[in-house]
Amino acid sequence: MVTRSSLSESEPRRGWRWAVLGIVLGALLALVLFAPARWLATALSSWSQGRLLLVNPRGTVWNGTAAVVLASGAGGAEAVSLPGSLNWRMRPAWSGMFAVLDLPCCAARPLELKASPRANGMQLQWGDGSSRWPATLLTGLGAPWNTLRLEGTLDLSTRALSMQWDGPVLRIAGQATLDATDVSSSLSTLKPMGSYRLTLEGGSRPSLLLSTREGSLQLNGSGSWNGTAFRFNGEASAAAGREDALSNLLNIIGRRDNARSIITLG
Repeated sequence: MVTRSSLSESEPRRGWRWAVLGIVLGALLALVLFAPARWLATALSSWSQGRLLLVNPRGTVWNGTAAVVLASGAGGAEAVSLPGSLNWRMRPAWSGMFAVLDLPCCAARPLELKASPRANGMQLQWGDGSSRWPATLLTGLGAPWNTLRLEGTLDLSTRALSMQWDGPVLRIAGQATLDATDVSSSLSTLKPMGSYRLTLEGGSRPSLLLSTREGSLQLNGSGSWNGTAFRFNGEASAAAGREDALSNLLNIIGRRDNARSIITLG
């Protein structure tokens, strides 16, 4: 038989259990909502093997700001900072994670990304838009960019671009175009050497096309992605009268074949 006294003793115990559970759940929720931005910086550095860094992060994982540095990896000597700072907003949803990246230095409008989990990987979708980047940023990625030390502007535009990882296979859809304008290099006295266009077309077998818009250094080539490996074949040559000024660069960027330099990747 349950007595009135035993009931009165069990009620406070149940009350304390609910109180402790509430405190724990509240602490976990606060931890998720107010996770410091430095946690995101640490995760990004680890994922990129020290090549993409968020420096002096402030705020939270969900709303924060930081300087952006491209580096040549852990212990690498090369590092280049993006002008200004990055402001980000992230929101979870049932279908994945949404992110809005505000880069006043390089994009007139914030860049939008969506990451969605898949059975064997994930899908990353890029919102349609355009951005402009200084070519000097490439130096921070290490070889061969730290040797070429390019200058100029890089205009990137995307349309319905998405990347889906299915285990080791990467599928690409949509289009991306990179216009490199007034490009110069520390390996040549010509400034600028030329302007170029690199076009990525997604699909069952994504293709990459390199062409010269104008300039003394002529670059042309094409490549393809088979899901796990990339292959590219191209050539570089100097316009008439510019052979001596570009000879050193042509020796480095590919295998010399008389006046041409043959570029083979993959």
